[in-house]
Amino acid sequence: MKEKIDPRKMKDWEIAKIKEKNRRPIEEIAKKLQIKDDEMVKIKRVLKIDQDKVLNRLKNKKNGKYIIVTAITPTTLGEGKTTTTIGLVDGLAKFNKKVTTAIRQPSGGPTFNIKGSAAGGGLSQCIPLTDLSFGLTGDIDAISNAHNLSMVALTARMQHENNYSDEHLSKIGINRLNIDPEKIFQKWVIDFCAQSLRNITIGQGGRLDGYEMKSGFQITVSSEIMAILSIVKDFKELRDKIGKIVLAKNKEGKDVTTSDLEVAGAMTAWLVDTINPNLLQTMEDNPVFVHAGPFANIAIGQSSVISDILASKLSDYHVTESGFGADIGFEKFWNLKCRYSKLKPNAAVIVCTIRALKMHGGGPLVKPGKRLDEAYLKEDLKLVEKGCENLIAHIEIVKKANVPVVVCINSFPADTEKEVLLVKEIVKRYGVKAVLSKHWQFGGVGAKELAKEVINLCEEEREFKFLYRDDDKISEKIDIIAKNIYGAKGIEYNELAKDKLEKLEKDRSVKNFGICMVKTHLSLSDDPEIKGRPKDWNLKVEDFLLYKGANLIVPVAGKIKWMPGTSSNPAFRNIDVNVKNKEIIGLF
Repeated sequence: MKEKIDPRKMKDWEIAKIKEKNRRPIEEIAKKLQIKDDEMVKIKRVLKIDQDKVLNRLKNKKNGKYIIVTAITPTTLGEGKTTTTIGLVDGLAKFNKKVTTAIRQPSGGPTFNIKGSAAGGGLSQCIPLTDLSFGLTGDIDAISNAHNLSMVALTARMQHENNYSDEHLSKIGINRLNIDPEKIFQKWVIDFCAQSLRNITIGQGGRLDGYEMKSGFQITVSSEIMAILSIVKDFKELRDKIGKIVLAKNKEGKDVTTSDLEVAGAMTAWLVDTINPNLLQTMEDNPVFVHAGPFANIAIGQSSVISDILASKLSDYHVTESGFGADIGFEKFWNLKCRYSKLKPNAAVIVCTIRALKMHGGGPLVKPGKRLDEAYLKEDLKLVEKGCENLIAHIEIVKKANVPVVVCINSFPADTEKEVLLVKEIVKRYGVKAVLSKHWQFGGVGAKELAKEVINLCEEEREFKFLYRDDDKISEKIDIIAKNIYGAKGIEYNELAKDKLEKLEKDRSVKNFGICMVKTHLSLSDDPEIKGRPKDWNLKVEDFLLYKGANLIVPVAGKIKWMPGTSSNPAFRNIDVNVKNKEIIGLF
């Protein structure tokens, strides 16, 4: 007898536990996609898929339809984008479509902090939840090790060059690099929200304890290596890009790369297994590719190009998601990921909630760990109507790419019929349909109307177009993004950013690099406190980073932390292990 599941009365991890008992073996999920035995390797309860073998076999096969799931500007709780992605895939399967999806690997930072493992929710989850949440197949750990190895190489070289003569260094085959300690561009990484490690001093002690200098940590998913894994198409490209990562400048102002430190090969050795995507499943036994995990506010915010190319060959409909709202996640999907993959989306889904619309309409801030204000638990049409300004801004963003779009109202128990109807009427004025979807409560059946609309949109013929040209000036690209996507009136560069931009504009080697904006995800502007659709404001660019391995120019807008902080009420407080069967409990 099957256990009855009611998401309104159960926690996500409890639902996952029940569903995992009845799931089909993951090998069957792979074989449903016609993946062969020699193209898969089992690790715990998931598979690594040999993308080289599969893509070589299917290189002449036509790609399936390609759907991107994005969202409005979220509250700090998130609006269920991954839940919707998985619900949509299960909904498409109800129409007997051969489907796949691709999501990012959860970072240990949010998993043990506020947002949880971002595996979906209710009856629209990716399973097995514990495997997904606790390191999966080790990809993020491998990236941490590769990244930190480069820092070991850099700091050790600085110590030895400081302590030994040119003659001694020459005897052991080392050329003096003259690294400038004031121009180190990289920090160490750890995949937790560890604010106390943001700024540290290393090398304290004596001459055998390293070179003393200021340093710090950033979260692993913000590493340039993670960005590289997200955008490459094969292992050869990965190796090439790892060797181009710039760690510092020397005292003559020249780049010091991982190749200069002779560490690029060893770094890549850590990454051999990371090139292959991981295969998991939905609660309704549909395939979920999990590969790469960069955040969208401080990184590229996409699952890998490899997983989308691979899945597009294996299915009739492939659904991918990008991080946070359309202003940062979709924009980078559109102008970066699609350039790298050469794939063109057939349809887009914008996820919104009545809760988020009310917040953008002037409702109280939604704060993690605190009870929702009464404004979110009772009907308020005025807040919803005003908040739709934010939704319309995101619709206009997607329309600029000329991609057919549907709005998904992710259903919450407190939503009223009048509130939902109002959203539908407002977006209809902009030529877009909104669909109420109840996948969280009912799984694929609850997403059938959304899936049907997506199928219809995929039949439309549209000419996908990028926002800017590769050969536009760097300042022009930034200006286009700021004004056309964020709605800024203009751009203000501080002196540091101005100086760096001037040097970048003169450097012909970076002329065609992509622009990977760093900006808060909690507002269309660069100020997380400003909700709705901000007007009459200037984007403040504080700094520029240059990722020569990933071919990305990274403008930093507003005040950004590369290492998030752990909250006063983190998720790890609820996680434990049943000592009788070693089963992990309390995840969400």
